[in-house]
Amino acid sequence: MPLAAESTEQLWFLNTLHTVRVRHDEGEDGISVMETLARQGDSPPLHVHRTEDEIFHVLEGELRVRAGDLDVKIAAGETLLAPKRVPHTYRVESEGARWLVTTTRGDFERFVRALSRPAERPELPADQGPTTPEQADALAAVAREHGIELVGPPLD
Repeated sequence: MPLAAESTEQLWFLNTLHTVRVRHDEGEDGISVMETLARQGDSPPLHVHRTEDEIFHVLEGELRVRAGDLDVKIAAGETLLAPKRVPHTYRVESEGARWLVTTTRGDFERFVRALSRPAERPELPADQGPTTPEQADALAAVAREHGIELVGPPLD
């Protein structure tokens, strides 16, 4: 019988709100499910997960996702797989968006946790503004520690 989580953990990760729905250490297969909320224009650097596929399932809004040669928009109810070792990123095209991110092994979840702080309320954090070069270097270093390599800029 599946176990239901008693509570959900909410984290402010950069300019987004992540709600941990399933922790990677809750099951035997290391599956992690996080719900992400972000404002329009949010886009991480182009990056590669060395150890995990990443699945995006949009709940609200619209994302533009680039994965390898694929560049598509996905909206509520649509799902996209960004395979490991394939450079990918996204950009929130709508006023805001909410989606599920599913990975295995826990590397991405641990990366998010390493750079997060507990959310003070269940909403987006204050916008931190443009990333400084020092912040970008720190982000890249923590990403590398978790099997993620930053390989290019965010989407315009």
